[in-house]
Amino acid sequence: MPNVEKMSLALTAQQAAMMREAVSTGAYATTSEIVREAMRDWEAKWVARNEEIRRLRALWDEGKASGPAEPLDFEELRKEARAKLKGASRHGA
Repeated sequence: MPNVEKMSLALTAQQAAMMREAVSTGAYATTSEIVREAMRDWEAKWVARNEEIRRLRALWDEGKASGPAEPLDFEELRKEARAKLKGASRHGA
């Protein structure tokens, strides 16, 4: 394993017991393997979360740059949305 850094972490008694059980049953070779898998899962969530934040910020900036808001007729908006939904359901979308 290249570039490994040793760290210490604290677990609850239940978490430690679950890790020992996973190793003793052969589901994992070592507790380190469990931690590495957990870190990969966490990293994927962290990356996805940060990408979503970047996407939302870009949309926010785009909205702000589009100029001031204009009055909106909500009844007309509903009609347009219903028409789009009706058209989409006809085309199997």
